[in-house]
Amino acid sequence: MAALTIGFLMDPLEMVRVNHDSTFELMREAQRRGHRVRYFEQGWLRFNGTQTEARMRHVTVRPEQGRHFDILDEGVHPLSSLDVLFMRKDPPVDVDFLHATQLVELCGDRPPAFINDPAGIRGANEKLFALRYPDLMPDTRISRDVPMLMDYIAHNPRGTILKPVDGFGGRGVLFATPTDRNTRSAVELLTREGREAIIAQAYVPESRLGDKRIILVDGEPMGAVLRVPPEDDHRGNMAAGGAPQKAVLTPRDREICERLKPELLRRGLLLVGIDVLGDYLTEVNVTSPTGIYEANQLDGVCIEAKVLDLAERLAAERNAR
Repeated sequence: MAALTIGFLMDPLEMVRVNHDSTFELMREAQRRGHRVRYFEQGWLRFNGTQTEARMRHVTVRPEQGRHFDILDEGVHPLSSLDVLFMRKDPPVDVDFLHATQLVELCGDRPPAFINDPAGIRGANEKLFALRYPDLMPDTRISRDVPMLMDYIAHNPRGTILKPVDGFGGRGVLFATPTDRNTRSAVELLTREGREAIIAQAYVPESRLGDKRIILVDGEPMGAVLRVPPEDDHRGNMAAGGAPQKAVLTPRDREICERLKPELLRRGLLLVGIDVLGDYLTEVNVTSPTGIYEANQLDGVCIEAKVLDLAERLAAERNAR
């Protein structure tokens, strides 16, 4: 097909880890197919009175850490000049992030094809979205009420996982037990003395074997990686030291994916990473899910090719209108 102009709204390209970053894999695949790759950051967005534009860099990329991209040119372009826009800004989902999802929608009558849809991202908190499927999840509570949380912990003798609603990368995730004298203090700290709601979730013992990141493209599972926590930690997140291992999709995993698919597609959430512990769904990651590089290496798949197939189809539909 004719060369497309594909944009990536992401964190600084200088900070990318080339042998881990999923966005970098998508950029490489777009470049391999002959498409123009433009990169820009959240702070480079601006509204010019009629539509949103951004300072963008036309780049080439290569898998050499420290020398992994070259800038071919740089200039201000309207977002409507893009055929496809990948929304790949990492959390936190703060006010600036939400404002960016609103700005990118102001493209007149020629918006790019979005992966993922900005409104879909806004409406799908990565930890709360899964609560729409309580039968798929571990027993879970959301509250800022310290006595209620302490009572819930007391009724989970095997332990309770506590985590911030807007946390990411394993930050602030704690394992609490009824007998630990630090538990009340931990709850008070996480809730900021009862001013901020947190998630309390029944501990799943299978988590010691790792949590499974499953990558969904257009609602279908395309690859997975098991993230195994180190001996001295309960977190499997790779950002927190978890080790990637080969994962096998079980019938339960496929059931979870099938249940999520209609709602994900309805919201335009086309590139998603779900987290599964044992038989339980715990998170639905929609901002910039990772795991593509590791799943490719372990499974011998090429998930980015499936994503670019989808991007090309969406661009063709857009340009035919």
